[in-house]
Amino acid sequence: MQHPAEESLLGKQTGYVTQYDASLLFPIERRFKWQAFGIDENNLPYQGVDIWNAYELSWLLPSGKPVVAMAEIRVPAHSPNIIESKSFKLYLNSLNQSRFASFAEVQAVMSRDLTAIAGAPVQVWIKTLAQAATEAVVELPGICIDEQDIAISQYDQPNASLLQCRPSKQVKESLHTHLLRSSCPVTGQPDWGSLCVEYQGAALCHASLLAYVISFRQHQDFHEQCVERIFLDLYQLLQPQKLTVFARYLRRGGLDINPYRSTHSLELANTRLVRQ
Repeated sequence: MQHPAEESLLGKQTGYVTQYDASLLFPIERRFKWQAFGIDENNLPYQGVDIWNAYELSWLLPSGKPVVAMAEIRVPAHSPNIIESKSFKLYLNSLNQSRFASFAEVQAVMSRDLTAIAGAPVQVWIKTLAQAATEAVVELPGICIDEQDIAISQYDQPNASLLQCRPSKQVKESLHTHLLRSSCPVTGQPDWGSLCVEYQGAALCHASLLAYVISFRQHQDFHEQCVERIFLDLYQLLQPQKLTVFARYLRRGGLDINPYRSTHSLELANTRLVRQ
């Protein structure tokens, strides 16, 4: 079956448009993956957001002088569509030789265009480099499980049967790993990231979580869908009181994507990790 992204410019040789063109943006419907996961698109078992950071943002002032900046973009997890990443990069490139009067104008244009493609309100913040420089690099919360002594040979398909818990022991803890790796479903390019699991419920076996995350190593899927799969597998196993799963992925082409999924509403700080 053809992947929906194969209709986009992803993985194809393209020219770079340098004049503003919102038509470059390409949506990918989330409902097909939701159906594959067996969840109701009208009653999602989580809430959340996809936080994008754009590091290669530039345009021209009315005088013709270039501006460089960064942008933070938040796409609701319930939006009908994912914004396909290569189309997003091409769209940002189309701003390079386009003239805008102010940061506020660029922010408004991006929010309007991305909202139209996602099908739900998208928030955009434009930052100066000086503002971005004040944002510290942080470490993920809780226990790093990367030193767990495990043996594993499965890498091409997420294997939820690897996950183990102790229902008789109830805990509240945060776990993280930097060994998350998956691949683009169209181009096969690697996507590297760090994963954090925060939960309250039956005690999760740390070694089993690490083995499970490593089983994604050659799996092909989008960032958002990998995080949703992890959330759903953990939710089914633990039946927790609370569960939050998020990943901080490394950038490709000047963009990083950081999906958050949770059983409850979150106050999210967009804080970068050392590899970002």
